[in-house]
Amino acid sequence: MASQPLVSHHQALLALMVLAVLAFTPSKTFATVFIVGGDQGWRARVDYAVWAEGKVFRVGDKLVFKYPKCFHNVVKVNEYQFQKCSAPRGVKALATGNDVVELKTVGRNFYICSVGRNCADGCQKLVIDVKPHHGTAGH
Repeated sequence: MASQPLVSHHQALLALMVLAVLAFTPSKTFATVFIVGGDQGWRARVDYAVWAEGKVFRVGDKLVFKYPKCFHNVVKVNEYQFQKCSAPRGVKALATGNDVVELKTVGRNFYICSVGRNCADGCQKLVIDVKPHHGTAGH
């Protein structure tokens, strides 16, 4: 007596189609959420370069800035503003104390706290290098 195949032709085709769809699903499914500063959160006198070291940030990932909202904020700036610890005039700072920023652009992203001298004196600033999302060709 001939044995029956374990999987029919239709089941195998369906399984291949599901795998193909999963392979091309946008990477938001695989986004990583980073709590900026880890347990220390977003505050002055934390070495954010050390915190970011070894982490891979990709488009679609999220940064969560946690801090006491009366004492800090988050402003996305350019490299010059980052070096000078200067927020652009008229920019609306994130100031909820639990701000979520989705990474949308490849390249260097710069963030500072514009409250008082937290950036200049307390080094409350972060620069990260954002890579393309996982679904980009060549990655």
